[in-house]
Amino acid sequence: MESISPIALRKVTRELYALENDPPEGIRLILNEDAMTDIQAWIQGPEGTPYEGGCFRLRIQLGTDFPNSAPKCFFLTKIFHPNVSNKGDVCVSTLKKDWKKDLGIRHILLVVKCLLIVPNPESALNEEAGRQLLERYDDYAKHARLMTSIHAQP
Repeated sequence: MESISPIALRKVTRELYALENDPPEGIRLILNEDAMTDIQAWIQGPEGTPYEGGCFRLRIQLGTDFPNSAPKCFFLTKIFHPNVSNKGDVCVSTLKKDWKKDLGIRHILLVVKCLLIVPNPESALNEEAGRQLLERYDDYAKHARLMTSIHAQP
C-alpha cells in the first residue's frame, strides 16, 4: 500500500469516520484502522438494475500523490459491467480526466454506485458487456443478473 502525505491522511481519516457514521444509502464502509488508505466498501446493487440483490465489494487505492491525482478503484467482487474490466478495474471519467483534488471518498463511492445504474458503453473496459448493452440489452441484463447471483450474494 502506498503512503500519502500526513495532511491527506488526516483528511481521509476524518472523511472515513464521517462516512461510517453517515453512509450513503446502499453503501457500507469497511474500515481498516491499521491501514486507513486501504479503503473498502460494500455497494448494494441498485433496485431496477441487473445488479439488484447483489452486494459488491469495492477497493479504492490512494496513490502517493493523492488528492492531487485520482485514486484507482477496483471491484473485488466479480461483475459483468461495461465499465469494469475482467480484473475489476473501474473506468469512469471522475477517476480520470474529470478528477479534482477536492472530490472525496463519498463522491467516488456515489459515482461508482451510479455507474451500476447508468453504465457507459462508449468507454467500455469489458467490450462484450458494452456491445451487449448497446445491441442486445436483454442478453446483457440476463448475463449481469447471472453473474450477480453467482458472485455478489450478501
